[in-house]
Amino acid sequence: MRIPRRPLLLLLLTAAVAPGVAAQTAVPVATPAPAFIAPKIDVFKELRVISGISVAPGGDLVFVGSDAKIHRTDASGSEKWAYPVGDLGRAYPVITPQGGVIAASYDDTVYALDAAGKLQWKLKLDGDVFATPALRPDGSVIVATAGGTVHAIGADGKTLWTYKVGAPVFSSPAIALDGTIYFGAQNNRLYALNPDGSAKWAYRAGSLVFSSPALDADGNIYFGSSDRRIHSVAPDGKPRWTVLTGLFVNASPIVTSGGLIVVGSYDGKLYALNAAGETVWTYTAGQPIAASAVELEGGTVIVPDLGGTLQALSRSGQLLWTIPTGKKIDVALSVSDQGSLYFVTQGGALNIITKQRPLAVGPWTTFHARSDAWGRALSAQDTQALTQARRAAATAPLAQLKPATPAAITPAATAPRPGTPTATTPTAPKPATPATGTSTTPAPTATQKPGATTQPGVTTAPTATTPPAKPPVATQPATPPAPVLTPAQLAARAATQARVQDQQVFLPLADAAGALRLPVRAVTVRTATLDVAGQRVPVNLRSIGGQPYVSLAELASLPDVAAALVAAPAPAVTLTRAGQATTFALNVPALVPLTHGKEYTDVLPR
Repeated sequence: MRIPRRPLLLLLLTAAVAPGVAAQTAVPVATPAPAFIAPKIDVFKELRVISGISVAPGGDLVFVGSDAKIHRTDASGSEKWAYPVGDLGRAYPVITPQGGVIAASYDDTVYALDAAGKLQWKLKLDGDVFATPALRPDGSVIVATAGGTVHAIGADGKTLWTYKVGAPVFSSPAIALDGTIYFGAQNNRLYALNPDGSAKWAYRAGSLVFSSPALDADGNIYFGSSDRRIHSVAPDGKPRWTVLTGLFVNASPIVTSGGLIVVGSYDGKLYALNAAGETVWTYTAGQPIAASAVELEGGTVIVPDLGGTLQALSRSGQLLWTIPTGKKIDVALSVSDQGSLYFVTQGGALNIITKQRPLAVGPWTTFHARSDAWGRALSAQDTQALTQARRAAATAPLAQLKPATPAAITPAATAPRPGTPTATTPTAPKPATPATGTSTTPAPTATQKPGATTQPGVTTAPTATTPPAKPPVATQPATPPAPVLTPAQLAARAATQARVQDQQVFLPLADAAGALRLPVRAVTVRTATLDVAGQRVPVNLRSIGGQPYVSLAELASLPDVAAALVAAPAPAVTLTRAGQATTFALNVPALVPLTHGKEYTDVLPR
């Protein structure tokens, strides 16, 4: 079998660890060791929870079970009442200021119950309700359906207005302070409606929008898309920026108390961006992230991944502790004002960790903005009330976390570990903590309806974000001062410092990026962000000898970069970008020889 030249090159650059098997991921990244021993799970109950968990101000929990009932329990999971509905549902129930519950299920119906679990009203809609409803200040709710309609329902259960989207909606609506309603749809658009249901504007992303929007203090909107990008749109519908990730972004962002936008991607990374779209830090979880993060008071960010691991990070993105459950977690944590953490693993088991910090008070520090799932921006009055409600838990003495074993937290030469950023870090991270909600939206099972409706003017997402360019970061000897090196000289120096680990070739980040004329926007102990053809592209790093290194495979796989092996006059690798070729004097086949194996097993003798 003949292997085409480019796949052969990538095979050499990412030499397989088993005969005949090529790595699917360009650079496998070691999961960093936690700095502390995780807090223990205080309560574990098999409650068959299937929706997100909403938490009332007093600590009660409300959720939909796989038994097709709406349940209300106390803070420890002991049931107070249950109300049967026509089907199960994954949307978070909304808890009203009066203690009532508004919940939806896959029987196309919205239910309103009082605090004691008695039915107040129910309303049949035009399709399954996957998205969590949003509660308006007047008591009305905004509900979006898989049938492609957004409904405004009054506090008495009567329909106020409807808006025909023409495509299923799995994105939970978010309501701004001025009453504008934002949501994404399966026609690749983010919509903005006026409070009366009339169209305000629509913004076109590059693919489906499962992610639910989050709002910052200035009213800017943030969401993810299956186009692999994190999008930011201004309140007037104008694009602000996009940031490319490695895979689709179905999780819903959060906006932390410090103004960071934090969201996970199916590429297994959690991204923390500032309001300008610049990467502040990136954390590699190692498994796809479908749920939102949460930010606790004090800056800790907690996010689960689909591999079933709960991960707590510091405000600068360094790993504090993990709880591996071995069961998928696709719904974000819920946090009570009293400082209890709730999460659900596959199969519906409720896990509770008590005596922690409450949610941070910020623009959108959890999925749907609040623990009671209102889904609207905080007013000054809301902020004051939440600060007061969480004060006791925010200031209570906490048990000291015990450090992990020294071997677990000592940085290793072959894999990045949490710690002080290397000397090439351009700027220190801002003191802000990521927090994000959860995306509980399952993939659509219904066929999109072709309904043709009149839509507002659609703004298309920008194809790239181009911040002011910064010069490449290059490490220069302290004495004597060295002259500015040309790209060819940087490539030559990078090649002399190349290292081979785990059957991969690594080059020093500063020299390699400089040789390719790629500005380095941000560096952490595990990742760097490069400007490539106007896109901000994250790359994984490895600490070797205390310096950040990037794999040759990552460089060869960057957008707008073409790679080729050169045999004469001497073995080398040429990376071409924007019409400019850069040659690294590396004999890749000799550095990472392929392991030969039989293509077929031996024929069994008769």
